[in-house]
Amino acid sequence: MPDTLEQMDTRLEGQLRDALATPWVTIVWNDPVNLMNYVAFVFRSYFGYSAAEADRLMLLVHNEGRATVASGNREQMERHVAAMHGYGLQASVAREDA
Repeated sequence: MPDTLEQMDTRLEGQLRDALATPWVTIVWNDPVNLMNYVAFVFRSYFGYSAAEADRLMLLVHNEGRATVASGNREQMERHVAAMHGYGLQASVAREDA
């Protein structure tokens, strides 16, 4: 028997709530242009990471091709990506579970 409109609304509300609860992330990608010490500098100056954490993230970018540098709601992550682009770094937004 097909769902009633009320059941469909309830199911859709649950799916929307789950989608909104899933955090988004900012990913910084490796590129052949920026020096490793510059990438670490950006992480320290923009995100406020310690030197050790900035170096760890920079090495992830360098060795694995990418690093997740922030997590939160989509709007925050889009601001971070725009800032990374302003620093000349390649970055993107993705769902945390993707």
